[in-house]
Amino acid sequence: MNRTVIIQGSSRSDGDTNKIVSYIAEYSDADIIDLATKHIGHYDYNYKNKNDDFIPLITDIINTYDTIIFATPVYWYSMSGILKVFFDRISDLIRIHKDTGRKLRGKNMAMISTSNHDDLKTGFTMPFIESANYLGMNYLGDIHTYIENDTINDEVKNRLHHFVETIKKAI
Repeated sequence: MNRTVIIQGSSRSDGDTNKIVSYIAEYSDADIIDLATKHIGHYDYNYKNKNDDFIPLITDIINTYDTIIFATPVYWYSMSGILKVFFDRISDLIRIHKDTGRKLRGKNMAMISTSNHDDLKTGFTMPFIESANYLGMNYLGDIHTYIENDTINDEVKNRLHHFVETIKKAI
């Protein structure tokens, strides 16, 4: 059975990205991990962060889930800083915890971005696609969403349903 987790990488646990993530989780029965509730230090070459939450968290994710969906607000035309730190720390799996890192091969990845407008810039998805390729993961696709007047409009809900159904068919 394929289990899915949505990794929410927003500075606000209850912000617009969470509205989207919660909607998808309810519709798809995916679990949610909120990175804002974790203590994950920036990547460093001396592995000074070995006792933070990253290694136990990523190990649990790898051992529990087959599909990982990253959810991020669009901050300055890029993924959020908190999600970027998480991505950077995957280097720990390449340099130090190689056996754990190898378990990412064959897993599925997708991405959700959120902003206040339907205006995602070209190139935003590249770090996700290329990271999946580098790690030997299957990139299932991405969706850009937006919140208007503090709600998810019907157009975005339809896109989300299509996105979830597309992922379900791929796994």
